[in-house]
Amino acid sequence: MNTCTHYQVQNDECEIFQYAVQHRLPVLIKGPTGCGKTRFIEHMAQQLGRPLYTVSCHDDLTAADLLGRHLVGPEGTYWQDGPLTRAAREGGICYLDEIIEARKDTTVALHSLSDHRRTVHLERTGETVIAHDDFMLVISYNPSYQNMVKGLKPSTRQRFVAMSFDYPEPSVEASIVSHEAGIDEATAGQLVKLATDIRRLTDIDLKAAVSTRLLIYAGKMLSSGCPARKACLYCLIEPLTDEPSTLEPLIRLVDAHF
Repeated sequence: MNTCTHYQVQNDECEIFQYAVQHRLPVLIKGPTGCGKTRFIEHMAQQLGRPLYTVSCHDDLTAADLLGRHLVGPEGTYWQDGPLTRAAREGGICYLDEIIEARKDTTVALHSLSDHRRTVHLERTGETVIAHDDFMLVISYNPSYQNMVKGLKPSTRQRFVAMSFDYPEPSVEASIVSHEAGIDEATAGQLVKLATDIRRLTDIDLKAAVSTRLLIYAGKMLSSGCPARKACLYCLIEPLTDEPSTLEPLIRLVDAHF
C-alpha cells in the first residue's frame, strides 16, 4: 500500500486546484526547481483518489511518446497507448513535468485536450479519444529556464489555469526539511538560513538557487552523522556550480553558518 505523500500547504494552491478539478480545467504550475511542484501534484492525486501519470519532459520527447505507437509482439503488430492517451481514456491526472524541455510539436498535441473539446486524435489509428470525466492535464515548468528558443507559446499558455510556486517561507521550509529529513527544527532552520542567504546573492552567477529538495538531502546526511560542513558542501554547494570563483564565496557562507 502506498503511503500518503506529505505536503505542507503554503497558500491557496489546494483550493484553486480543487476549483479547476470541479470544472475540468487544465492547470499550469510555474516555479523554480525543487520547490515542491511535483510533490503538490502527487498530494492532490492522492487527495482526489486518481491515478497519476507523470512524464519528465526532455529534448527528445515526441508526440508519439505521449500519445502512443504501434509495437510488434509475438502475435503481430498492436497499438499501445502513451501516458497522455491512457490518462485521457481511463481517467487520471497526466502531469508533464518541465514541459518547455519537450519539442515544440509535442505541445501541439495538448491543445485539443486543454480546451472545450477535451479530445485527443490518434492519427496512426484514426481514433478520436474523448477524455474521461476524471481526466486532468497538468503541466509545469521553471520560468528561469525560458529563453528565445524554449518557452510556451501564448496559444498554449492561455489554455491553462496558472499558479506560481516559490520556495516556502523560512519557518514553513524548516518544518518541511525537519519532517522529510528526520532532523530537529533548529538544525533545519540553520540549513534554511544558509539557503536564504545563498538565494539572496546577486553578485555571483548561479543558474539556480538552493532548492528545498537539496536542503532535505543535506538534512538526511546530517541525520546519519555526516558533519554539517560536509553535508552542506556536497548537498548544497557542489550541485550549484562548477566554477571555482563561484564556489569560494558559497563555501565562506557555509563556514559562517556552520
